[in-house]
Amino acid sequence: MHLSTRETRLAAALLEAADTLSDSFDTAHHLQRLSDHCVEIVGAHSAGIMLVAGGESVSFVGSSRRQDIALDLLTVQAAPERGGPCLDSYGTGRPVPHIPIDAARAAARWPDFTRRARGHGIAATFAVPLRRRDTLLGALNVFVPPPPGHPEPSGHKEPSGHPEPPGDEESVRLAQLLAEAAAVGLHNQRLHAEYRALAGQLQSALTRRARVEQATGMLAERWNTGVDQAFPALRRYARRHRLPLDEAAARVVEGSSDRGGLDGERPRPV
Repeated sequence: MHLSTRETRLAAALLEAADTLSDSFDTAHHLQRLSDHCVEIVGAHSAGIMLVAGGESVSFVGSSRRQDIALDLLTVQAAPERGGPCLDSYGTGRPVPHIPIDAARAAARWPDFTRRARGHGIAATFAVPLRRRDTLLGALNVFVPPPPGHPEPSGHKEPSGHPEPPGDEESVRLAQLLAEAAAVGLHNQRLHAEYRALAGQLQSALTRRARVEQATGMLAERWNTGVDQAFPALRRYARRHRLPLDEAAARVVEGSSDRGGLDGERPRPV
């Protein structure tokens, strides 16, 4: 079976979207790459992502291609009273189908957004939610150029040699695939970061425990007593000097403790 250029690009984009288990992962770069892939695969003018953290904090990432335009069209949607396809998609958790800018403007839908979109030469737009199962992370907004033969206001013409863009419904489906793959990648990376942090905490706890056990053993040997007697003495020393137990243990191991003060906690022979 022969794969088209678009199918090959989509497969590569989905693979990249899932490859997030790295300590050097950068969320902004990850989402910009998603926007870039979307622009190439659906033949868009530009694209951008509204990322919502905790339901409150909002950040924007625009495609490398015409990033300033993408960010401008995302920013104008930031205020809920202004609205826009990105906010609608995030608010409902469903795609906003392909809609011509002139049709949206005639229906008084998103007045501020459509005014700016027309000024940037955008012919149509659609948006899909960035989600993993029932968890919404934001939305991907795609900005569609005029048909061939209708140059943008700046006079820019698209380079030739690109494959014919997919139809409106297919473009929305492709964008949704990319958005969901990216959301899975983000979710997995967050879990990876949480597990790394937990592993670090567990390792730190084990290190502290080992240090206390080592110090207790050293005291038991020094005093010729049992560890069950040396440990309470170490704990009393830590409390008397207002030290965390593991720091008091570290001083014993390193030989920097107040030996006279510590020996004062030595258990008395029965």
